[in-house]
Amino acid sequence: MTRRLTGIPASFRRSFQGGFTRGFHRAAAAGLLAAALAIPGTAALVAAPAMAQETPIRGGVLNSIVQPEPPTLMLGLNQQGPTQTVAGKIYQGLLTYDQKLNPLPSLAKSWTISPDGLTYTFKLFENVKWHDGKPFTANDVVFTTSKFLMEVHPRARAVFSRCESITALDDHTVEFKLKEPFPAFIQAFEVSSAPMVPAHIYEGSDYRTNPANNTPIGTGPFKLKEWVKGSYIQLVRNEDYYKEGLPYLDGITFRVIPDAASRSLALESGQVQQTQYSDLEPFEVPRMKALPNLTMTTAGYEFVAPLSWLEINHRVKPLDDKRFRKAIAYAIDRKFIRDKIWFGLGRVPTGPINSVVKFYDPKVTTYEPDLAKAKALLDEMGLKPDGKGVRATVKVMPMPYGETWTRLGEYLKQALGKVGIAVVLESTDAAGWAQRVANWDYEITTNFLYQYGDPALGVARTYISSNIRKGVLFTNTMGYSNPKVDELFAKASQEIDPAKRQEQYSEVQRILSDELPVVWLLEMEFPTFLDKRVKNANTTAIGVNDTYESVWLAK
Repeated sequence: MTRRLTGIPASFRRSFQGGFTRGFHRAAAAGLLAAALAIPGTAALVAAPAMAQETPIRGGVLNSIVQPEPPTLMLGLNQQGPTQTVAGKIYQGLLTYDQKLNPLPSLAKSWTISPDGLTYTFKLFENVKWHDGKPFTANDVVFTTSKFLMEVHPRARAVFSRCESITALDDHTVEFKLKEPFPAFIQAFEVSSAPMVPAHIYEGSDYRTNPANNTPIGTGPFKLKEWVKGSYIQLVRNEDYYKEGLPYLDGITFRVIPDAASRSLALESGQVQQTQYSDLEPFEVPRMKALPNLTMTTAGYEFVAPLSWLEINHRVKPLDDKRFRKAIAYAIDRKFIRDKIWFGLGRVPTGPINSVVKFYDPKVTTYEPDLAKAKALLDEMGLKPDGKGVRATVKVMPMPYGETWTRLGEYLKQALGKVGIAVVLESTDAAGWAQRVANWDYEITTNFLYQYGDPALGVARTYISSNIRKGVLFTNTMGYSNPKVDELFAKASQEIDPAKRQEQYSEVQRILSDELPVVWLLEMEFPTFLDKRVKNANTTAIGVNDTYESVWLAK
């Protein structure tokens, strides 16, 4: 089993420098792996040497990993990373995007934008069916964007509330009329931002408790066949898919393998042919990159541009005081987090916008490690150390997304302890974490959010006060509120002149970097590993979350 950190040993830093792979027992990992891969009636695809193959081959099952297990596959209700990866094969948006963020057809075959930027008209493919055989029409688009997503989705309200009207001009034409220009609107239609849902199933129901949530019905190239909780999720080809000859694969099976060592062994041995996001612990990446049967890329995450941070509940004292949040920022070493916990995967952030996203500005207040400044801020607040050196105690709930996040929590406990902030670590599973954060039942947690190519779509939602929505994950769950920040985000979202947008986004970055509603940790890079037999995977900016309609397996 993988060696786990259960406390803060004296050798903590040496452990990170030396790596963790030497300590696990491969025999134990192999036993866990065998149990995880035991699926009745299926056989694992063992890796074979890659061969030159120009013509796609139809057939075969791609075995991948999903970690942690998603709480649901109803993508409209849940946008956690594992849900997106699996459900992106079941549901579809109107558009997808290439790796330069240019829009591409998905359910919409074409679109036009009026010269004044107020009217967007989408022409839909005409032979699309839901997985239950009912036709997909413009009415489904109107229902999804004007009703369903507006109620349950963390980002949709900020986008589609800008519409004066959403109209089905005919069965296969949808018109969106905006109240004012919104340049980011064309980027709001990928599968996690606007997954189309069937109006004939959801209209008039309680969206969150509809029985169809357990058996998702989409339009995608794959359908759910079986989900054995704790073991696997089995998708099979949609024989009625609207693109002739696609998909090539017979199916995709997502294996639930909680043990990190077993996940590595599954990829190394060829029992699975794909891993993504945090499936592999970062310390395993250098070794896996050297294996001849695998390829690795960090491409395919351009649209999401993930940024991680310490999410801080401003409703809890003393977390509501920006001096306390700044003390936390000065107490931690982000370069250490990048280099020794994430093993070089990522970049040190400066503020709320990822440096690969447009309108990023590095000219902001930054926080290099400085214990003296941290202690001075806590002194200024009147938080003096007691007899044990403790000034304040906070609860930190690391994301339940693998051992690296656990180690980050342990590092935070050590780092904050040096300035007198005692940390109590809390543990939970993926579903429990999502529920607690969404309902503001936390003090500090680690989190990462996607930026979706434009600050108006993926950044503003975290900081604007109108998006403080209890029960909805990935909103302004901190409870941060600043009218000037609200104003700047609103103006920038409507501004057509790129230079003026930059001025507005630069100002909002300066304000947020001073007030620190969250403490930014890392501009994340994820490794995607693919067996060399896997072709046409990870070709868009949506990467592993896209449909995989054109993926095939070489002999």
